[in-house]
Parts: sequence; structure tokens; C-alpha cells
Amino acid sequence: MLDGKFFVSNRVRIQGMNCEAKHLLHCTALWIWMGIVVYFMVFANENTVEVQPIDRYGLVFTILLYIWKCLPLLVVPQCIFQIIGLTFYNPFKEKVPLKAVPLLAPFVCFRVVTRGLYPRLVKDNLFLNIDTCKKAGMTNFMFENGIQVVTDKRINLPQQPLVREVVVPNSYTSKSGALFKARALQYCLEDDVNRLQDSDWVVHLDEETLLTNNSVCGILNFVEDGKHDFGQGLITYASGEIVNWLTTLSDTYRVADDCGKMRSQLSVLHKPVFGWKGSYVVTRYGAERTISWDHGPEGSIAEDAYFGVNKKECEGILNLREKINSVVNHGISGEMLEKSPFTTMDFLQQRKRWLEGLLLVVHSKKIGFLWKLPLSFVVYSWIFTPFIIAQFFLSPLFPLPRNYLLDPIFASLLALNIYMNVFGVVHSFTQKYRKNIALLLLYCVGACIAIPYTVVIQAASVFLFFFGAKKEFYIVKKETTPLILNV
Repeated sequence: MLDGKFFVSNRVRIQGMNCEAKHLLHCTALWIWMGIVVYFMVFANENTVEVQPIDRYGLVFTILLYIWKCLPLLVVPQCIFQIIGLTFYNPFKEKVPLKAVPLLAPFVCFRVVTRGLYPRLVKDNLFLNIDTCKKAGMTNFMFENGIQVVTDKRINLPQQPLVREVVVPNSYTSKSGALFKARALQYCLEDDVNRLQDSDWVVHLDEETLLTNNSVCGILNFVEDGKHDFGQGLITYASGEIVNWLTTLSDTYRVADDCGKMRSQLSVLHKPVFGWKGSYVVTRYGAERTISWDHGPEGSIAEDAYFGVNKKECEGILNLREKINSVVNHGISGEMLEKSPFTTMDFLQQRKRWLEGLLLVVHSKKIGFLWKLPLSFVVYSWIFTPFIIAQFFLSPLFPLPRNYLLDPIFASLLALNIYMNVFGVVHSFTQKYRKNIALLLLYCVGACIAIPYTVVIQAASVFLFFFGAKKEFYIVKKETTPLILNV
């Protein structure tokens, strides 16, 4: 029987591993896991069905069956970039060294957009983030515009040099009729509102986003380096009190997505062709103003993805700095902290809004076909989720002969998606539970159990999109305490 010394010695061994060793262990686990799944699902499975599909189903129905079977291939482009990112870029660097001299760093404005529904949350996080900046040694944010909160309703932030509250007037209309968050962001770019210089930097945050010392150091390194106009960093969703374990474990996939696809697309393609998030985005103000947020209603539901994918942005970035590059390879290491939606309904509505916004992006006539093609694969793989789920239940009724080209790909996709959930848990919870490996393993199992929940939510969001209200910007609940309104 194993005694406590075994677990203590192994715990010390795990904690003593450097980031390179952790990355090697992770890569080995990823490829061995994928190999095992492919072997047992395809090559070791002797339950083959000898059937002539054309004779049994007819030519037309056979073609439809194969189209149905091939729907999961829509995720292949993004999965390739997931594998590249997870394999070639080390996500385990725990300490971000400060390479820049904070006193000499360019001016940085942290910009938070809120509707003013959660003033207490905004105020609390504002002062926590200011304190984090000070502890990290940041000095050149200590001027007017240091942290800028853009709101539709005044929340009466305290008057001090570090804080500027910008209230978007009801009468404001952008040139293209931008809505929601895009409208507020565009308002900040107007000449009579803006106080930033083109050489200053803007860090976009959501109202619940918390900075960490590592993320502040990463931002300082990035802006001091100054080679690239845009960058994005990692966000995790398991800090502090966990309100809803199902949604939190489901969101661990997004952590792996940041470390994989998001990182590799910026490093390999130097363009966010698969889209990107609206939080923890670092932009040089002059470059952001050139692109703008003024893209009409179609660019207002998923304003972040539209900003990242539209051709105007790509051309602007190429003209300004020749390329976008990875936040990890060029300085913005470190993670920021957010929370997953508190309820399943919020989780579902959030996904429905993303789907609607992304569809507007890929259907926009203002964006070139090639620029939005990779994102189109992402969106339509999402749209066909109900049909892909149906395969698990209906494919035994319509068997097809084994295909040694397609079947290993399908098995690899399944293995990768399971692994990404586990990887996301390890990356999110390791710091908190590094002394309790058993609990960390339990959460890994929980993430795997939560996969059906996530898939069902994805499918339900498709139905909600088709049959629900359109052009709404749903705001998820941000506080567990009662809502406070200061109008």
C-alpha cells in the first residue's frame, strides 16, 4: 500500500519541474493520447461492417451519408493550429521577467467598457487593478486616462488622476451606426473625446477582468519593445470563488484554445484569421484608430472578431508594422483572470450571441473571402453541431464501410478535444491546487464529464439563434450579489 511519502516525493518532483520539462511532458502526453485513441478506435476495432452502401442505400442517399459523415472535417483547420500551438509554444512559463524599465515605458490606458449595470464590480476591480499595476512597477499609467471606464450610465467613479469616466451620450451615433460595445469604443476614438497620442497604448478589458503581476509585466515588455501594434494574452476562468462548476469546467477548453489556436495563428499567419477575444487585447492607439470600431450593425455583435478579421485591419496592420505577431513570442506573457457565466442560461445566451456575431462577420461583404475563410470553417462547424451530435445516435442505423483515411482523422479530432479540456484544467488550477494532485485529477475527470454539457449548449445555441431574437447584445450576470443601479 502506498504511504504519504510517495505522494509527498512526487508532489515535490512535479513542483520542481521547470517549464521546459513540463512542456515536454505535455507534448508527450498529447501525442501518446492521440495515438492510443486512434489505435483503439480504428485499427484495433474489429467490429467492421461489410456493406456496399450504394447497393444498400442508393447513390443519392449514399452521397448524403458521406457528406453527413464528413461534417466534423470542418474543424480540421482550427485543430491543426491547436496542435501547432500546443506543441511548439511553451504555455508553462510561470514567471514573466520584467525586461523593460517601467519609468521609460510608453503611456498605457486600460480601457473598460461597461453598461453601468454593475458599478460595485467595476469600482472594486478598478482599484484592485490599479494596485496590481503599482505593485508590478508600472508608473507611466499614473496620468489622466490611466484607466478609462466607458459607460452608458454614470457610475460615479472617484475623482483622481488615475481614473477617467467617459459616459457615452444617448445622442451619439457613429458614422456607420455602430451599436453596443462597438459604439462605446468608437466614441472613445472621436477627436473631441480622445486624449491619447498615436504612440500611446490601449489595453482592452471586460468589466470583470482582473490583472495579474505577470500580465502587467508582459504588457510593459510588449509596449516597450514596440515592434508590433497588436497583441493578445491568455485569460483563465477559475480564479477566486467558483460560482458554477459546469460552466467553469466547460470554459477550460477556451484556455487551451488560447494556448493553441490563438497563439499559433498569430505566430504562423501573423493575422487573427480565426478571430480573437475582446478582452486582454493590447493595441497601439494610432493603429486602432486607423482600423476603428465603426463597422455598422454587422460589426457590433461580435465587434472583437470583426475588428480582427476584416480586411481593412489586415491591410492597416501590414502598412503600419508589416505583421501582427504572437503575444507570447513578443512579450505579452502572463494571464488575466475572469469568471465563467454564473448560470446555464447565461452560458447559452453568451454562446448564441457569439454565434450570431460570427455569422455576421463571415457573411460581411466588406471582408474579403480569403480573410474570413478560416473563421467560416469555425462558424459552420458550430452551425452543424446538431447534425454531428446526431451521428453518435443514428450512424449505427446507417453503417458505412471503414475508411482508413477519414476514420483516423475523426478519432484524432475526438482525442484532441478531450485532451484540450484536460489541459485547460491543468493550466487553470495548477497554481491553486499544485499541492493536491488528487483534487487536480478529479477536476480533470470533471472536465471530461462536462464535455457532453458543453456540446449540448453549443447545439442549443444554434437552435436559439435560428428561433430566438436577433441583434441583441446579451449581458451575462457579473455579480452574485443583487444588482446595483446608479443612474
